Amino acid sequence: MANPLNVIFAGTPEFAAKHLAALYASEHNVIAVYTQPDRPAGRGKKLMPSAVKSLALDNGTPVYQPASLKNEDAQLELAALKADIMVVVAYGLMLPKAVLDAPKLGCLNVHGSLLPKWRGAAPIQRAIWAGDKFTGISIMQMDEGLDTGAVLLEKSMAITGAATSATLYEDLAELGPLALIETLENLDNLTPSPQNNEEATYAHKLSKEEARIDWTLSAQQLARNVRAFNPWPFVWFVHNEESIKVWQVEVVESFGELAGGTIVNVDKDGIEVAAGEHNLLLSIIQIPGKKAQAVSDIINGKPDMFVVGQCLK
Repeated sequence: MANPLNVIFAGTPEFAAKHLAALYASEHNVIAVYTQPDRPAGRGKKLMPSAVKSLALDNGTPVYQPASLKNEDAQLELAALKADIMVVVAYGLMLPKAVLDAPKLGCLNVHGSLLPKWRGAAPIQRAIWAGDKFTGISIMQMDEGLDTGAVLLEKSMAITGAATSATLYEDLAELGPLALIETLENLDNLTPSPQNNEEATYAHKLSKEEARIDWTLSAQQLARNVRAFNPWPFVWFVHNEESIKVWQVEVVESFGELAGGTIVNVDKDGIEVAAGEHNLLLSIIQIPGKKAQAVSDIINGKPDMFVVGQCLK
């Protein structure tokens, strides 16, 4: 791209703010920022700006926060900006056709998966949950579908066995801005590649109920769940009528036939629990009202809290 572009940026969380920061550091001009309306946060439920809004205000960029882009006034307001291109990263609002068509070069989306795999709201978490070996960033030309547009550029990376959604999020937040700037710099030379819809998978949102341990699942799947659901909503189980969060586990190969959820052993290494296939060693957990702790520290203070033969729910 020979000349700097006039860019509208749309995004909300810290992941998006990293991409906005990269745009500010580039030769391109961020002429406007769209982000979600301020939300109540903290104990006082005070309205707080998004990470993207805070960064935009620090850089003197006009900020727009419509509740929806479906109404004509919001669409006309955006079109009047006469942008060359719109970059969308974890914005949280659907873009109707009038908005997609408003910028001269259309709208680009930065998505945290290798499309068409894991379209939707939780691609980072679902990649870990499914046991994928690789993930990455896709820069997509947006259309009216949900993450269905033609892909301009992809960057892949390996998912390590220790990766949680939190750590993978950070890694992709470093990879994504680089891919975005590379795309903008080479926009004239990139050929859009249509997605194969037959290969598409959907990254459904996570829920607290899904994060509750189902001890009939294999220990391998439960271990992936623990990593995928960290930092939200955290895998959890019930013991002595308390909900206990699980932070770190290991798979222990075992060929016993105990019912899933049965405590097999308790020692300084953790709580070994039977699952649908093999056992799961819980090494770091969080009991209500406490920070996450090594099981060894918990049983030192409460040696009878977990007893061999008990069944966790």
